[in-house]
This record gives sequence, structure tokens and C-alpha cells, in this order.
Amino acid sequence: MAKPKTTFEAERFYHIWTHANGFENLFNESKNYYFFLDRYRTYLSDLVDTYAYCLMPNHLHLMIKTKDEKLTFNFYKNNAESTKSDFNFSNTISNQFSKLFNSYTQSFNKLYQRKGSLFIPNFNRKAITNDAYFTWLVLYIHKNPVHHGFCQHLEQWKFSSYRTFLEQGATKIKRGDVLDWFGGRSEFIKFHKLNLNQEIINNLE
Repeated sequence: MAKPKTTFEAERFYHIWTHANGFENLFNESKNYYFFLDRYRTYLSDLVDTYAYCLMPNHLHLMIKTKDEKLTFNFYKNNAESTKSDFNFSNTISNQFSKLFNSYTQSFNKLYQRKGSLFIPNFNRKAITNDAYFTWLVLYIHKNPVHHGFCQHLEQWKFSSYRTFLEQGATKIKRGDVLDWFGGRSEFIKFHKLNLNQEIINNLE
């Protein structure tokens, strides 16, 4: 029996991940990754803060924190022209993710002259309920391209947030919060030299 989907609650951390439908890729070339990130900002930046991400050819991972209920309701009201009685926090977040994936799929299909779904039917989400999950998830997300053989060293992968934490430029990623969590940039880098065992990985998914 399938587990019920995790509901979204206000001001909570979540691990989001999804995969291509079948054996296709979500991203064929660099411009696909950049377009997805642009669509992600368009659809989700008013509703969630992003703490880490990684986009890979056939799947992706996000670490987010939902914003407060008032901001989310205002977004819902401005976009749905509905009343408080119709508002559901979790559905509002879920619907925006669905709109993101559908919008990206439509553009991808048009570009590559394909038809049909691109993502698996339901994206995965899991609440981050303790400090250990938060800590190891950052490492897991950034190490995913190495784990799956897309690169040898995590700093080589352009389509994750890891290199953002090594830089000083402006970013929408919650860089300061994450670096403070690890005790600064040098400790963040040192932690990313650790290996993940299968038990830890199983607990994250």
C-alpha cells in the first residue's frame, strides 16, 4: 500500500525530488537547466526559500523551507481570486510545483518535438524533522552527481548550489543560513569531503 503524500505546512523544511518518466532525460543541454531554474524562480520564489538544489540529467533534488501562511494566502488570493474558505496551504504549494513541472514539460516538448509527460506523475516530498536530516541532506544533494557518475568531483557540477556557497556574489539561495549552520565556509567545505554510507542515504529518501 502506497504511503500518503507528505502535506506541506508553513515554515517547515522539506526535501523535494523527482525523476524523468521512463528512461528519458529531463535536461539534454545546458540551456535546459538554466531554463528550469528560471521557471522555478517564477513559480516558487514567492512561496519557498531554497537552501540547496541539484539538477541532473534524469532527476533533481531540492531542499526548501515554506514561507509563512499569511504570505502564502496572499499569493493564493492574488492568483486564484478566491476566499479564505477555499485556501489550503499544502495544496497551494503542491499546485505551484505541478505548474512548474507542467510549464517546463510544455517548453521541453516544443523544443524537442516530443509529446507526453516528462516527469513521473507525483513528485516526492519529505519533511526535514531533525538536525541530522538537515545536515546530511545538504551533503547528499551536493554529492548526488558524483554518486550517480555524472562527474568525479562535486565542484565540477555546474547545476547544483554547491559552488554558490564558495562564491561571494548575490544569490537567492539561503547561503548565509547554511554556512552559519556548518560553522562557516571552511567547515562547510570540510564537511563535503565526507562520504555518505547507504544507511544515511536510505534515511534521506
